[in-house]
Amino acid sequence: MKLLSRKSLTITAAIAVLGGLSIAAAPSQAASPAHRNTAAHSSTAAHGGLTDQDLAKLPLTDRHLTRHERENLAVVLRDYHVAEGNSLDVDTFVNSFAKDGVFNDMVPGVAYRGEALGNVLPYMANLFPDVHRELKRITVNGDVISIELSIQGTFEGPLQSPAGTVKPNGAKVDVPTADFWYLKDGKVEQFNCFVGYSTMYKQMGVDFDWASAVNKH
Repeated sequence: MKLLSRKSLTITAAIAVLGGLSIAAAPSQAASPAHRNTAAHSSTAAHGGLTDQDLAKLPLTDRHLTRHERENLAVVLRDYHVAEGNSLDVDTFVNSFAKDGVFNDMVPGVAYRGEALGNVLPYMANLFPDVHRELKRITVNGDVISIELSIQGTFEGPLQSPAGTVKPNGAKVDVPTADFWYLKDGKVEQFNCFVGYSTMYKQMGVDFDWASAVNKH
């Protein structure tokens, strides 16, 4: 899949100006002029802060989004922007969640709510100060947004493990990830994140000690 260079995605001043997101080219079926309704999707009209030009830069499986879906997508794109190493903004990320909103780090089975949401972004940023999320495929269905992406960065921060501290070695990571966002009234109620941690640790030079696990039994 051909990747575009990093571009800024203008939302609106009230929402955000997103920059530094690498995005993949959208599927050709979604981009086909035959599927466009020029009256409903004017190239100059903004719906929910995202113009058709903005949507054209995104790897959407379907660009025919309602105003409500565009507003939801703008919230999610803003959260990815403030999660970047060069534009980290923990407060904006936390404030995008509903009062009872939750971030679920699904692979280790850890949930973050309330003030604990402030720990989500620093974890990756501490490991990879240049952390970047490359969006590869985005599907918007009402209040649900599903995204295939990869988390990229350079291992420059210490990793705390049960066996002690793993020292950074400058290794590059490119970690397969799947994110599922559930919104209501413009707020994130639930964010389920599936990170390929086994791939990430391997790329960082961390090997699991299967022998010690076997010898315990």
